[in-house]
Order: sequence, then C-alpha cells, then structure tokens
Amino acid sequence: MARHLKLLVQRWSSRVFSVEVDAAPRYFGVREQLRGEPVPPDVFSEVQKQDRCYSLLVCSGDRVTGDRFHWELRDRLQTQLPPGSGLRSMSSFIPDQKGSLLKGYFLQSQAGNSSLIEDILTDLEQRNPVLVCSYSQSEDGQQWTQCLWYQSEENPVRFCVVPSETPKHHPSVLNMINSDVFYSLEEACDVLKQCGDIIPETRSVLGMLPSSLDARRKPDFPVIVIEGLDATGKTTLTESLRDSLGATLLRSPPQCLSAWRGRFDREPPLIRRAFYAVGNYITAEQINQEASKSPVIVDRFWHSTAAYAIATAVTGPVSNLPHEGAEVYRWPGDLLQPSLVILLTLDPEERKRRLRSRGLMKTDEEEELDHNKLFRLRVEEAYRRIGGPACTALDASPSADLVLQQALLLIRAKCHL
Repeated sequence: MARHLKLLVQRWSSRVFSVEVDAAPRYFGVREQLRGEPVPPDVFSEVQKQDRCYSLLVCSGDRVTGDRFHWELRDRLQTQLPPGSGLRSMSSFIPDQKGSLLKGYFLQSQAGNSSLIEDILTDLEQRNPVLVCSYSQSEDGQQWTQCLWYQSEENPVRFCVVPSETPKHHPSVLNMINSDVFYSLEEACDVLKQCGDIIPETRSVLGMLPSSLDARRKPDFPVIVIEGLDATGKTTLTESLRDSLGATLLRSPPQCLSAWRGRFDREPPLIRRAFYAVGNYITAEQINQEASKSPVIVDRFWHSTAAYAIATAVTGPVSNLPHEGAEVYRWPGDLLQPSLVILLTLDPEERKRRLRSRGLMKTDEEEELDHNKLFRLRVEEAYRRIGGPACTALDASPSADLVLQQALLLIRAKCHL
C-alpha cells in the first residue's frame, strides 16, 4: 500500500481533481509552487472561512476490492460524519491516461467539527486503502492548500490548489472500457469470478452459461430487438410482434437470472454491470437456439446495458458523453448482432403519466430518470450513438395498433419478413 501511494504521489501535480456539484463535475488542480495571483477554484467558492475541506480517494490496486470499498464507504461516511458535512462524489485522474482514475469523496467541516471529522478520517486512512487530503485556506480566503496525509505529520506533503480547465474527456470516459461497459464475455466473467468468495451467487450465475458458447453465430431467422425507456410500450409491442410474425419472444436479462437480480442490483457498478453483461450472452445463446426455427423478438439487449451504464458513469450535460464514433459505442466482438434494433421514443411527460397509471415499483435508474432530466437525456443520446446495428427510432405516442403497424413496416423493409 505504501509503495502504491508513493508512486501515485510522484505524479500528483499532473492530476486533475473533479468534485460533483449540482450533478456536474467541477475541476481543480494542484501545483508545488503558485505562479501568479491566487485564484480560488469554483469548488471552494461557497466554503466559509472557518471551515476546512477533505478528500478521500480509494487507492486499492485490486479493482473489485476497490469498487466494493468505494461503494460501501459512502454509507459509512454518511453514518459517521456530523450533519452538514456536504458529502460529494469526487475523482482524481491524469488527463488522457487510461486507468488513472481514482474514485472517492469530498466533504467539508463546519466550525467546531474539524476534530471529529479528522478522527474519523484518520481511522479510515490507517485501516483502509484510502488516501486522505485536507484543504485549508489563507487568511484572505484567496489561496487553498492541499495536504496529503500519507506521510508523517512532521513532514507533510503540501500543494497549492489552482483552478483547472475542463479536460477533453469526462473523468469516467477513460476508465469505462470493461469497467462500466463490457466488450467481451471473458472480461465480465473475470469480474464475477473474483467475487466468488464474497458473493456466492456468482457461481450460480456463471453456471447458467453453456459449456460451449458461440454467441456470435449468425442466426437462420431475423432477430429484432425492441429498446426504450420503461413505459414506452415495449411489452405491448414485443407481444404483438410475437403474435403477428409467429416469432419467439425473449427478454434480457433472461428469466433464468431473475432470482439473482435483486442481489446484484445492490452491488457496486463494476459487479452489477458484469452481471448484466453475462446476461446478454446467456440471452444470445437462447436467441441462437430459437432463431433456427423462427424469427426472434428480444425485449432489450446490449443497447440497454451499455446506454444506462454510460449515462450513469458520465455526469453533467450530454456534451460530457464520449464523442460520436468513440470506442465505447462499439458492439462487443463476441456477441450476436441483431438484424434490427427499434428504439421506442416518447414525450417525457407522457412517459411519466404512463408510469403513474401502471403504479409499479420503479428501479433506482427509473427514479433517476424521473428526477434528473440530464440523466434521461444522456441515456437517450447514448442509445442513439451505439452501433452494431444502430437504433432505428420509432415514435411510441400513437395507439398500440398504429405503433405495431409502423414496426412491421420497418421489419419487413429491413428483414424481408
């Protein structure tokens, strides 16, 4: 751990630090010496003079262990910290360097709380793979200093805190491949295998994979995937298409994994996304079996897995998403490609009305769609940018019969059914 931290600190001034404020990142950097007049970064603009700030960055060399610790750390901090600590997500990274991302949290103390907070952070720093920094300001409030805790108090490492330009890439973008979004079955399985001792259910999930899996094999009959947010009419349309085309209807994640979905939905993103990625490959094997006999309709597939993962990992406006044509939008090289993907679109207010009329319990991601317009816009745009094949949008606001007829026209034109 000490050697790992030492290597990190050697390039510390090359790093950019990102703190989530109002669901969007704000950036700052550090320098060994200040050049020019001090300018306080935006992150500290609302901090009172008597307050101090702190950051914790998870530095585990093992990504599964680190992700689980980071996920659990928020609950621990929310329980232990005094009220008003203003806990926010943060990260540290080297611009344009893949694999450099460190995740953590940023908080501030109010007058009189510093001693209690520092006791909590000292205990965390001594027992866990975290790097703690404290931030103090000059008397005039114009200059902030960052102090690293990884060495003895007699010889602290200090840096001047400076504003940073918005980097070319959102912090999560360079860390997304086979972390937030998986592009091979092997990568997803590796993550679940590492969890076997702490999540016994992973053995059951991996046991659902056939011994010989050819998820890329071209099916005999067309495969049509129906995508879209909840309450856009996917269930109605997929069932109608099944009946109209004499097709087989499948869903992703597959029914055989339903017993474990709740368990993995409580896990951190890395493990949760690996679970859903494996589900796509199990569905692909089911598609191959059924598509030898009839057309196959699939209620959601890899587009959903990737779109939600990308939109969750990247915060802020749509412009923060990876650019069109970026690697994250490519189709996995070992996964079956559908013949056609139809994306159902619907006015946000109409979608909310339908959700309310259904009265069903919503997932955490659906709750986020309702409360965070930017998240919904990122999900919708990520859907549009994913290739292999790209989505064909279909307005889902007309009657169910008219939507069915429009979908059949698309299918017959593309798939010759």
